[in-house]
Amino acid sequence: MEILKVSSKSIPNSVAGAVAGVIRDCGAVEVQAVGAGATNQAVKAIAIARGYLAPIGIDMICIPAFANVEIDGEERTAIKLICEKR
Repeated sequence: MEILKVSSKSIPNSVAGAVAGVIRDCGAVEVQAVGAGATNQAVKAIAIARGYLAPIGIDMICIPAFANVEIDGEERTAIKLICEKR
């Protein structure tokens, strides 16, 4: 499954386009965000992506989870949003 990493500076429309493209091609994608700002951008992007996919008949769902990631040699907890076709 492809992993898309989102930061607090990510543009939600751009991330949404990437999410929608991967969902169309592969059927599932994992979106990872560390921190409140990044999580906010990721959730907005997923809502926008659902709007991109709905007109072509794809109902996307999102399953939230936690993931441990290493950033600059430090273990951090990330929000993992698993998006897939229903």
